[in-house]
Amino acid sequence: MDTALSQQSLEEMLDTVVREVTETTAGIRLYHDTQPPAGELCTIYITFQKGLHSGISLCAEAAMLRRMTQNFIQSEDVTLQDLEDFSKEYFNVVCGRVAAILFKTTKVAARFSVPDFYQGRYRPDGFQDQFVLTYSSDQRENAELTHHVPHQDGDEIMTTLT
Repeated sequence: MDTALSQQSLEEMLDTVVREVTETTAGIRLYHDTQPPAGELCTIYITFQKGLHSGISLCAEAAMLRRMTQNFIQSEDVTLQDLEDFSKEYFNVVCGRVAAILFKTTKVAARFSVPDFYQGRYRPDGFQDQFVLTYSSDQRENAELTHHVPHQDGDEIMTTLT
């Protein structure tokens, strides 16, 4: 059975989840902004393998992810491995919450891959951006949450759950 999910509903869901998880997990409040991340960047990426047939990435300034990691482990000394481990676990929590909300609202179980961590900006091959949510932190660090869907012909992209 296919269930359609409007882009607006998905945007609102992802926005709410990423902002709540970021604040509760790492103590950082995110605000809507138009300024894309710049400078040293890192990207965390997952694909939904069941339910949503799409991917989600968070491209953030490394300073923001470093501060999130420091807040979480309560230490100023953060290695690249600490940053990667925290970022992947953080994104697991984000995507787990998204999967739970999707099931509650659509009764379709979503499953996602293990998050991948990339230094720099990552764009998955064979996918296009359906939408991008841009944020600034309480210390003016920037991030983008992007929903990626498989390339399609035509203007309208519909998010389908199966």
